[in-house]
Amino acid sequence: MALAENTGKGRRTAPLAPWIRGTAKTIGSIAVTMLGLLFVTFVIGRVMPIDPVLAIVGERASQSTYQQVYEQLGLDKPLIFQFGYYLWDVLHGDFGMSLLNARPVSEDIARVFPATLELATLGTIMGVALGVPLGVVAAVRRGSWIDQLARVVALVGYSMPIFWLGLMGLLVFYGVLGWVGGPGRLDIFYQDIVPTRTGMILIDSAIAGDWSVFKNAFSHLILPASILGYYSLAYISRMTRSFMLEQLSAEYITTARVKGMSEWLVIWRHAFRNIRVQLITVIALSYANLLEGSVLTEIIFSWPGIGSYITTALLSADMNAVLGGTVTVGLIFVLLNVFSDLLYRVFDPRAK
Repeated sequence: MALAENTGKGRRTAPLAPWIRGTAKTIGSIAVTMLGLLFVTFVIGRVMPIDPVLAIVGERASQSTYQQVYEQLGLDKPLIFQFGYYLWDVLHGDFGMSLLNARPVSEDIARVFPATLELATLGTIMGVALGVPLGVVAAVRRGSWIDQLARVVALVGYSMPIFWLGLMGLLVFYGVLGWVGGPGRLDIFYQDIVPTRTGMILIDSAIAGDWSVFKNAFSHLILPASILGYYSLAYISRMTRSFMLEQLSAEYITTARVKGMSEWLVIWRHAFRNIRVQLITVIALSYANLLEGSVLTEIIFSWPGIGSYITTALLSADMNAVLGGTVTVGLIFVLLNVFSDLLYRVFDPRAK
């Protein structure tokens, strides 16, 4: 009887072993990746031809003042010890103090990141909502005018510099037609009206029920989000078309058609179902690229996001802010990749 009980326990606990190993492997991979990212960004910050001490004390400070601040920042210690102190602080959520405003960098990042998150999220939604159907239709109608149109749209999206599209968009839709709001997130009249809860104005104004602020925020957001959405659409539609063409040429699609299955079921239930896992990676990478690569868009539209924050900090030799922002973006990129791996197991049982 005892043997039977032990066997039953083994059967119940055995399925947990692969899950535990997989979780430990994922956590270890994240830890190693982040450690490497922290080390690389720290070393780059130290070897750059920017003196953080001069950024604090100014060029007219005395040598004794310079030396005092130099030692306070720990720059007199070996590089490996500096990295150890920096790593310890980061693990406790401390990226140091910003040299520009004397506030903790972590507070600045928490303040500016929701603006980038709001912009990139809406841009990704636009890219997915338009890019996936366009890619599917282009693959199904291969060689037709809509296929040619999809390829031209993708080519233009890849080729056009994003800053040029932003400037032309401001000139046409804001300067000439007046259809959208100008640079910034809100007009001056609407600022600080709704309480900040999430940092994303559309959500905060909706929660507060202030639809005038919502409308004004949307008018400012729609153009830069559309620029990023077009960039995302070009990538997603091209990859979707490529994945669908591969599936539509497979034997099981021919078999389904021979059996008399409707074309709609062949396309969406069979072909599209088999590219969902690949599309997860494409969408996750697109989203991550918009989160980390919206610097030019934020600068053109005076969008107070993390891209503008890192750029301003870099031009001002505020290396604490630069390193903090870079590590934050890198962490988000890693987490999005992990999230896409988890979705694999949901949509593809073979990944389990």
